[in-house]
Amino acid sequence: MELKYLKVEMDGPVAVVTLSRPERRNAISEEVAVEIGRFFSEPPEEAKTIVLRGAGDHFCAGLDLEEHARLRRTPAQFMRMCQKWHWAFDQIQYGGTPVIAAMQGAVVGGGLELAAACHSRVAEPNTFFALPEGQRAIFTGGGATVRVGRIIGPDRMVDMMLAARTFDAKRGYELGLCHEIADEGKSFDRAMEIAQGAAKHAPLSNYAIVTAIGRINDMSTTDGLFAESLMAGIVQSGPEVAEGLDNFLKRKAKRLEPK
Repeated sequence: MELKYLKVEMDGPVAVVTLSRPERRNAISEEVAVEIGRFFSEPPEEAKTIVLRGAGDHFCAGLDLEEHARLRRTPAQFMRMCQKWHWAFDQIQYGGTPVIAAMQGAVVGGGLELAAACHSRVAEPNTFFALPEGQRAIFTGGGATVRVGRIIGPDRMVDMMLAARTFDAKRGYELGLCHEIADEGKSFDRAMEIAQGAAKHAPLSNYAIVTAIGRINDMSTTDGLFAESLMAGIVQSGPEVAEGLDNFLKRKAKRLEPK
């Protein structure tokens, strides 16, 4: 797969994906969105987990406003572009491979929408979060009303946009926009630790975790419980479970052996 805006390297079972437009603070153009969707819809077969990061001082500053101003899209054209973003970010959230975001600097607008599609988010102390669309006479279009709204709540998202709030890493952690704050310059190292650990899990278990939980939370209680039991039945009867249980029972028996 030829990629222009993403750099991909394998580190053991972890695919390291770098947004590589540092001169534009990794802003997302239409081409970038499509490239993200293409990669995450078909990541390398050997990748058990993925770490997503941004080159330079920022994770992602969101929509490429220069492109937006230049193209003067019609409402229908912009709606179709938004749907490309939705498709691309769905490949991250529901593609079946755990994705850990390593964030620094700006996680703004579409950058926050991108981060919200990742399953685990590690920030650095200089990370900041914002949805400045209201200040730019536009509206969120990459899934914020769904993903960010579910993380912080729709009421807080409305206030965040109306009051033009920027949240620092600490406040972002309190709200769930990031799950951990690493030391300065260490978000990637910590994201790799998480990814390496998760890569040791049974693939079917990881697949269920990253594809089922979000969908189940879209369901009614009754449907969600049924879907959970169905997924559990599939995962917990897989070959990795039998091997894991056998190893557990052997270790337990050894501990109970008389000295």
